[in-house]
Amino acid sequence: MIRGLYTSGYSMLTLNRKMDVVSNNMANVNTNGFKKDTVVFEEFSDVLVRRFFDGSDNSPRPVRIGNMTLYNDIAEVHTDFTQGTLENTGISSDVAIDGDDGAFFCIAVPQNNQFLEYYTRDGAFKLDSVGRLVTRDGHAVMGQNGQIILNGSDFTITYRGEVIQNGETVDTLRIRKFENPESLRKYGFNLLTATAESQDGVFEGTIQQGFVERSNVDSVKEMVDMITVLRAYESNQKLIQYQDSTLEKAVNEIGRT
Repeated sequence: MIRGLYTSGYSMLTLNRKMDVVSNNMANVNTNGFKKDTVVFEEFSDVLVRRFFDGSDNSPRPVRIGNMTLYNDIAEVHTDFTQGTLENTGISSDVAIDGDDGAFFCIAVPQNNQFLEYYTRDGAFKLDSVGRLVTRDGHAVMGQNGQIILNGSDFTITYRGEVIQNGETVDTLRIRKFENPESLRKYGFNLLTATAESQDGVFEGTIQQGFVERSNVDSVKEMVDMITVLRAYESNQKLIQYQDSTLEKAVNEIGRT
């Protein structure tokens, strides 16, 4: 009986963590370049089940009859890097990566008096007060030669990422391709950071000016997942109530007989 309480209680904790992931996906359904997360479950705490007095010699030696899984745990939160749909905005500073799920724009983020490189698929850029090409949060978009500084919004970005203004190539967007994008970790501000396991690859896509990549979150699927989690959570709540009621009777009623 106590084991059942642990099983239902731990299931509720696990479902609560999954709800956090689903809710975060729903909250970013309109965030450009956002990549949805998926919860991967694993069996936890396998218990070997044995039965006594069931051997051929009717001895008390226990006989193995199989395993019993008490509950599931979250093995990992997997990020789906599948490309989202491209939306035509017609804005010259909006840029999208097309045809390569493992490629990202390089962004310079200031930390401790230095700039660190982060990555994003959100190409909804803009020009700041000094003409730098920056993200919506003001972080500099990196080119092959450093920060990209332009003179006004009249410029062209080719399918290879070359930034051309007044007939001259100002710079080329720095695009980094990862063979294993699942090794990246979300940092915040719609940015990702590389890890020691991240492996560089060759960019095989194209750059589309005047487009932004939308989130790859399917709002209908996330709503279904949210309802499923809620129903499972409610079921575990009822199981705990039933088991608590049975324990109460066992203690207060059976104990008096």
